[in-house]
Amino acid sequence: MRNSKGSLIRPTSLPESASRPVVTPLSPSVVYASETPDALDAQYEGRVHGYTYSREGHPNADVVAARLDAMEGMPGGVVTASGMAAVSAVLLGLLKTGDHVIGGKQLYGRSLRLMAEDLPRLGIRTSLADPGNVDAVRAEIRPDTRLLLVEAVSNPTLNVADIHGLAALCKEHGLLLAVDNTFTTPRGFRPFDHGADIVIHSITKLLAGHSDVMLGYVVARDPALNERLRVFNVTTGLTPSPFDCWLAERGMLSFELRFDRAQQTAAALADHLAALPGVARVIYPMRTDHPDHDRAVALLGARGCNMVSFELNGGRAAANAFTRAADGLSFAPTLGDVGTTLSHPASSSHRALTPENREALGLREGFFRVSVGLEDADTLKRVFSDAVAAAMAG
Repeated sequence: MRNSKGSLIRPTSLPESASRPVVTPLSPSVVYASETPDALDAQYEGRVHGYTYSREGHPNADVVAARLDAMEGMPGGVVTASGMAAVSAVLLGLLKTGDHVIGGKQLYGRSLRLMAEDLPRLGIRTSLADPGNVDAVRAEIRPDTRLLLVEAVSNPTLNVADIHGLAALCKEHGLLLAVDNTFTTPRGFRPFDHGADIVIHSITKLLAGHSDVMLGYVVARDPALNERLRVFNVTTGLTPSPFDCWLAERGMLSFELRFDRAQQTAAALADHLAALPGVARVIYPMRTDHPDHDRAVALLGARGCNMVSFELNGGRAAANAFTRAADGLSFAPTLGDVGTTLSHPASSSHRALTPENREALGLREGFFRVSVGLEDADTLKRVFSDAVAAAMAG
């Protein structure tokens, strides 16, 4: 098509340049033009690399995938539109009607909902078990069990899975071990080094780090599984936005610095909270009073990550008073931001569970999850001291 001056509306090529951009260009184009049908065949048949339609892949997603592939030490990863899209790609893309899957009983709330409601509706049977107890997981294995999904460190109770024991169990029974590594990140833990078959991330969280991106990632040890995950992602439209990928790459450039700073502050905040009157318990993997402390040290070394959970005395009334008094902290159902955020599982991530089920998980009304950001440790200690005191006074 020509405009009034007779020139083509779409240029046939970009301006030539003897230099290259330092920053990855944003590529929002939905479609890509090929020179000939033969050239398009070569792309689809894998003889040359190229892009066709952004649902099938685009440059910004490939840049992010390559970075995470290098961080996890496994090629072939797929970037998805969200962390839950990555979880769904594993459970729906690799399982079929009649299969059985075991999940850790303290998975993220939406993962639990997927296991409890959606998979059974499609004829995929599910059960839950404590990932810190290999015998409990073993008791749930059936002839049709195909996969075990766990979090290295659980959300939000920070229990540490027995990854070594679970990897041996899965190998013994021919099961796939999928590990959600969102909390720990590759900086804290690399599941493939410990026997995992599949690794999942919510890039939205600490990897991107600025609460302005919605992305996920999944990669498998077996290239054939990666291809199945890729095809499922394309077919079901779990495609990530180029802009979100562009933002995520920018965030990932500072990821290691942010992770180290936040986890150092988290350790100091955990010890501070434990000494405050009105705090019933504090959960942080590097504290010696954590029930999985020895396992945490064996898996994570000194990297306890940036998440701290604690419980206030006083239930919901204390929880409301605490959030009102936590001046400058965002009460929001997220984690991994540059700023410290507070999450209340009973009213957010795990609200769909019955009170009895939340009680069984230890998620009482006074329970909070803290995602520690980049603030000065002394400043955070002061804010938390004032907020806890206000909660107890209220």
